[in-house]
Amino acid sequence: MEKSFGLYFHLKKAKNEKQLERSIYLKVTVNGAFCEVSTKRKCEPSKWNVAAGRVEGKTEAAKSVNSYLDVLQRKVFDYRKQLFDDDKPLTAANIKMLLQGREINRPKHMLMEIFKQHNDQIRALLGREYAAGTLERYETSYKHTSKFLQWKYKVTDMDITRLNYEFMAEYEFWLKSVRKCDHNSTMKYLANFKKIVIRCLKNGWLKQDPFIGFKLTKREVERIALSQNEVDRIASEIFPMEVTSIVRDIFLFSCYTGLAYADVEKLKKTDIVTGNDGGQWLVSRRQKTDITAKIPLLPAAVTIINKHASHPKCVAKNLVLPVLTNQKMNDYLKIIANQCGITKTLTFHIARHTFATTVTLSNGVPIETVSKMLGHRNLKTTQHYAKILDKKIGDDMKGLMEKYK
Repeated sequence: MEKSFGLYFHLKKAKNEKQLERSIYLKVTVNGAFCEVSTKRKCEPSKWNVAAGRVEGKTEAAKSVNSYLDVLQRKVFDYRKQLFDDDKPLTAANIKMLLQGREINRPKHMLMEIFKQHNDQIRALLGREYAAGTLERYETSYKHTSKFLQWKYKVTDMDITRLNYEFMAEYEFWLKSVRKCDHNSTMKYLANFKKIVIRCLKNGWLKQDPFIGFKLTKREVERIALSQNEVDRIASEIFPMEVTSIVRDIFLFSCYTGLAYADVEKLKKTDIVTGNDGGQWLVSRRQKTDITAKIPLLPAAVTIINKHASHPKCVAKNLVLPVLTNQKMNDYLKIIANQCGITKTLTFHIARHTFATTVTLSNGVPIETVSKMLGHRNLKTTQHYAKILDKKIGDDMKGLMEKYK
């Protein structure tokens, strides 16, 4: 950043003292450092005005030299602005190079280097500012970006100044065609990439946002939730393997509380407190949104907590439930769905949807209350679940419609 800037013309003492005329030099100073450039013009010391930095007199020769010096001075200020606009270092040496017709190379800011630095910073703040899932998401996005560069440009890295709308359009095409990502997954990866772009824009490394005109709109997907009958079937089923029963209980606990897998996994016994109503409440900070969710525990949820309180893993780590890895949980949920005759693809996240719709909204709990218990940042997110209820109402009324035709 420029702190001081100055220029003036002066006569330079000739090596040959007998020479009458002396060369006129331009001296440019930036932040205390200076460079001198010969103007290729000369003047007798007796005709030189030191204060004005110009030749005295109204002769044609004097006017010609002064006019040329004015042009040089304007050029210096033009080059000063050019360096600013091109995001190149403003130094006396660089101005001299431009005056001499030489090209200035802008310091390169490489895309993958910036992306890696961003991910390294997240890694350094794991557990304090960021969750492991956040790092995993950006690491995956980093790998996708690297492979796209090799596929499209045959390079391992590139200057960020090459980012433009065409780059984004081609990246979207690659994610959907080569990586076989669906539309919403593609939008998620591009949204992750946009964070890197925003960093470059804020640092002044990019002059224009390559996402201008590019829509990152997700398509609405139908959220699957279990009916009360399906929840009851899972709750009453007897499983031959203890681990399957444990997974069933943890899944049902999420159905009764609305907690996502990551939040159930880290749930501590200290997160269960006595509420103002005298009942047991769950107070947990959501990993995804970093918002505290406060949920009154239903009797069925309390029963599950008490059932597993003495499990070795819960005792050793002060956990509420002995949660398996997400992959293993989902593997066992397939077994549970098959044994209970449930045709829906059962995943752990369906439990959260079930809490929002079947357990709460369907039973008259206000949507504002449900939103707070789910830890949503805004009501719009929760309203997606209300749409599921609208569909359910329509399905439930079909039989009645037929009867009254």
